[in-house]
Amino acid sequence: MSSSPPDKPTFRIEGLMEISDGEFHSLRNLIFKHFGIHLSEAKRSLLVRRLQNLLKELKFTTFKEYYHYLTNHPNDQNFTELVNRITTNYTFFNREPAHFEYFAKVVLPQISKELMNQGRRDLRVWCAAASTGEEPFMLSILMHEFFGMHYTNWDAGVLATDISQRALDKAIEARYAVDEFENMPKDLVDRYFTKAGPGFYQAKPRLKKDVTYRRFNLNNHAYPFKKPFDVVFCRNVMIYFNDETKEKVLQNLYKSMKSGAYLFMGHSESIMQYSSIFKYIQPAVYRRI
Repeated sequence: MSSSPPDKPTFRIEGLMEISDGEFHSLRNLIFKHFGIHLSEAKRSLLVRRLQNLLKELKFTTFKEYYHYLTNHPNDQNFTELVNRITTNYTFFNREPAHFEYFAKVVLPQISKELMNQGRRDLRVWCAAASTGEEPFMLSILMHEFFGMHYTNWDAGVLATDISQRALDKAIEARYAVDEFENMPKDLVDRYFTKAGPGFYQAKPRLKKDVTYRRFNLNNHAYPFKKPFDVVFCRNVMIYFNDETKEKVLQNLYKSMKSGAYLFMGHSESIMQYSSIFKYIQPAVYRRI
């Protein structure tokens, strides 16, 4: 086993706490072990920016003290706070709209017809990187629009999971700033949201009740779902994983999907090397083989 880098402060940017090679590598390895998130050397300043206020709150003067605190107190609360700080939850309604258009115009008609031919009305949709809720709400809105008055005849809610409890708390609150709706048709905003003070909208109860939120780590060795999914949105999360973790996640996604189920990825993500289990349909859209 190689020895740890020297614990000499080597990274200094004005306004940021110092972090040594040893401290950075120790924290990076801990984060990878628990969450599968790979932080390259280029992410060193991001790690410091995201964590230094937390260290001050905990009255630690070095990242070494914080690392030892985590390893000596490895409870869920401490690691939840860590992942809340280091993850990025940037999103908005109707982000990468081509995906939502394809979901509404191709996937929903096709999957619903297949299910009805089987005498079933249970459409299972999983948003696996739900962030603050914009994406799963968008999916639920499109299902409401597609099924219309027949929506109540379907079991068609959305399971929304994320590793960040802070992001999920905002999703459950379902209150969003007006500028998050810039890419969303105004008539949909009016149908599914109400004004909630100056500059904010709140999701209506009928929309909120159709999305189930759960904290979930995609880096888990196995996924606990009893029934497979028809559609999985897992966008803009693979970019945080190295090749080994990505392969493990994709294998688990595969096992959690029905034959022919759709997988939506982020446009900056490619899984063409996994063509033996996922068939390419169009940019960032695949089907389980």
